[in-house]
Amino acid sequence: MQFMETQEAEELPREELTLVYIAKKLKEALALEQLFEAHGIEYDVQPDTYRGGIIFVSERIGAFFYVHPEDVGKAHEVLSRNNLKPHRI
Repeated sequence: MQFMETQEAEELPREELTLVYIAKKLKEALALEQLFEAHGIEYDVQPDTYRGGIIFVSERIGAFFYVHPEDVGKAHEVLSRNNLKPHRI
């Protein structure tokens, strides 16, 4: 799987960032990167595994998007306006 460049949120350790979205396809991840960049949202994106499927459940790889805690509201708003369901804990 080819992975995209990231705009890393370097100031904070990963445990202080908040997961806001899991892109299941590369095309979806690339589109979300453009949205976040257009709205000035700093993000970190990393490949990770998630469980998917209904009948045949399997482990898959997705692009996990993280933002600073203070940007969560703005990121959720951008996602919702673009018909994407934000990840909520």
